[in-house]
Formats: sequence, structure tokens, C-alpha cells
Amino acid sequence: MVSSDQRRRQLAREKFERQQQRRTQSRKKKQRYTIIAAALAVVLAAGAAAYASIGLSDGDTKNDAQTADESQSPSPTASETKSPEPAMAIDKKAKYSFDLTTNEGTIKIAMDAAKTPHTVNSFKSLADKGYFNGTKCHRLTTQGIFVLQCGDPKGDGTGGPGYTIPDENLTALGKAGADGTVTFPAGTVAMANTGQPGTGGSQFFLVYKDTKLPPSYTPFGKMDAAGLKAVQEVAKAGVTGGAQDGAPKKAVTIEKAAVPKV
Repeated sequence: MVSSDQRRRQLAREKFERQQQRRTQSRKKKQRYTIIAAALAVVLAAGAAAYASIGLSDGDTKNDAQTADESQSPSPTASETKSPEPAMAIDKKAKYSFDLTTNEGTIKIAMDAAKTPHTVNSFKSLADKGYFNGTKCHRLTTQGIFVLQCGDPKGDGTGGPGYTIPDENLTALGKAGADGTVTFPAGTVAMANTGQPGTGGSQFFLVYKDTKLPPSYTPFGKMDAAGLKAVQEVAKAGVTGGAQDGAPKKAVTIEKAAVPKV
């Protein structure tokens, strides 16, 4: 038979155990919410970068992954056939300049063939054929990412050369942070793509203000001071219709492009 003292001790022990269990559950709940909140912060940060980068794409190389993003980006046109990239015809150890004569000023872009041989070779091949002459820089972004996008002969984000080139130099800007991005410094020039590996074509973007993006866009050049200033003046004028992403209000046309060896 259990005495009254034993019963009281038993009840007290059970009460203590229940309190401990509730405290443990409370701690676990708080920890779980902390982990969820931290994970959500990372996802949101990465998502913001991904959302911002949507449309930094060469429409000539559309794929299934990009189709899901088309509500936020120009509707690209898929090419039914693909040509091989140009045969290598540059000096892979040399420096080149991607010179753009535009209606808003001259932009000189320093390129190092040792770091991005396929990109330099492709741009030289296209420039030698007059591919970029008379084309418009079709997209300006003024929120989230800060770039002027060019290189589309159609002028609407859907054009390309009919071939793709491999990604290069992707570690040049450092290791991605917790949000999955690296900083593309103002003055950087990089290849647009579909968001999938090896889908660069002819479209490229000029960074006029430090911009965070996933390290999946080939950084292949750097604008000279005069060129960066010219792009910043275009950005200052804003986007047509007061939007944050679209055709620049101050239209930019590449009158002539050349890629001399320097």
C-alpha cells in the first residue's frame, strides 16, 4: 500500500517530468523555427538573385528550364538547328579589345584570351562579320541588378548567332556566398545565358553598378572609364515608361563593333 508521503513524491516527480518535457518541446520548437527562419532567409536571398537575373538570357538558346521563367523575361525564340561555334582563330595568349562605337559614346572592353578564349574568339568572329553593327542594346535594369544588355540582332532579347559557346572564367569573381551570389563589380562585362551551363550566344551585359548575381555568367571583359560613364548616363535616364526593367529611355545603338588585338 502506497503511503500519502510516497504518493505526494510520486505526483511531484510526475509534475516535474511533465514540466521538463514541456520545456524540452519548447526548446526544440524554438530551434526548429530558428532553423526554418534561417533556411527561409537563404532561400529568399537566393530567390531574389535568381528573380533579378531572369532575362539575362540569350533567347537563341531557349530550354525547358527557362520556359518556366518566361513570365519575367523576354519570350525567346528557339532555334531549330544549331551551328558549331567558330573555329579557333585567335592568339590564346594575347589581349584583345571589344570596341563598341555607339550613338552614346565609345565603349572599349578589355578582354584576356588566356582566360576566355572561346568568348573572345566568338566575339571577334562575329564583329569581323559586322554582326553587331546597327544593333540596339535592348534591356536596361535599374532595380536588383544594374545592367545594360546588348548583342541581340533582333533587338528584343530573342536573337542569337545560331550556336552556343562554353562558360569560362566562372571563378574569377570569387566563391559564392550563402545567398548563392557573387558581386559583379561596376565595369564588368559578362555573357548572358539561359541559366543553364554552356548556353551563351551573342548577348552580353554591361554592369554599371555593383551587382549580385549567381556565378554562372562568364565575366569576359572590363569597360574603360569613358565607356562605364557612358553606360551610367544611359542608366540615369531610366527605362522607357518609368519601369525598372525594359528598353532604355535613352536608346543605345551599336553603330560599329571591332575586336582588335592589343
